Amino acid sequence: MSRLRPRPVSNDPRPLWKRLLYRRLKFIGGIVGVLALSFTFAYLFEPQWLLRMDMMRKAMAANLDTHSIEAGDTKWSYYEGGNGPTLVLLHGFAANKDVWLDSAKELTKNFHVIAPDLPGWGDSSRVEGGRYDVDSQVARLDTFFDRMGLRGFTLVGHSMGGAIAGAYTADHPGRVSNLVLMDALGLTFKPNDFSKAALNGKDPFVFDDRAGFEAMLKLVFLNPPKVPGRIADALVQQNKDNRVFIEHTFDELKPESQSLALDSRLPKLTVPVLGLWCHEDKVIDISALDTLRNGLTNAKAISTTILNGCNHMPQIEKADDFAKVITGFVMAH
Repeated sequence: MSRLRPRPVSNDPRPLWKRLLYRRLKFIGGIVGVLALSFTFAYLFEPQWLLRMDMMRKAMAANLDTHSIEAGDTKWSYYEGGNGPTLVLLHGFAANKDVWLDSAKELTKNFHVIAPDLPGWGDSSRVEGGRYDVDSQVARLDTFFDRMGLRGFTLVGHSMGGAIAGAYTADHPGRVSNLVLMDALGLTFKPNDFSKAALNGKDPFVFDDRAGFEAMLKLVFLNPPKVPGRIADALVQQNKDNRVFIEHTFDELKPESQSLALDSRLPKLTVPVLGLWCHEDKVIDISALDTLRNGLTNAKAISTTILNGCNHMPQIEKADDFAKVITGFVMAH
């Protein structure tokens, strides 16, 4: 005959619910501790992981997915998401598709957004010894649009991406329905410290340490973001890894056929055009807007917007305002 074993008696005077709560909190505390250690390890030894995770978080918040496609000589990496009229966003020099993530949260509410890494930049492939000036990128962009089956969309270009967007629209009439040139390269403007330094052979987009990185941020941001030290180190290393390409492409963009690629093409633009500039732009002076207005002799509509409180990166410093301006322009045309 089996005997029932008595339950062990706990010496803990606390009620059962308190003991269970303590165990749960202890378990959660252990998880938090592991995550904290993992974060500390990544921050100290693999800060690029944190960068990648943060971009993934922002892309999810903006309802963007990452895709890739082969077109021409390039494996293109691009974000895509949202519903509505199509917007294609082209980033600037020494940047990538991530610069659009802050503003994309608003844009994907009304638009089908496509933001590629231009060939040679970000996660898109690079041809050793290939040319990556404005005209070469225009040719590559055409293969991308063909492969994606895109037609009748709004093309938005920032800085170097603006020169590429404007040149593409002028050279491929009927493909683009609206054009947005944002703090765009390719137009004549009053000489400033940036242009004078560039003519003297100085490339402010290359740097070797945190001080150089911070100087670059001051060049393009009115209020530079606070970047933790080890994250800055990761970005410095990325810049070093791409140094040869950055310097080579910077030199390719210096000739007037590239740096002023839009001046002679402006009369060829017949679609509605929006010129959007930051008032305090230290890279492409706001006087470029005068060149744009005076040169658009055949555009169906000409709009200009000047944003205060930003420098060369309105899609980051004024993300919501930028999205509202783009939305209003597209909906009006």
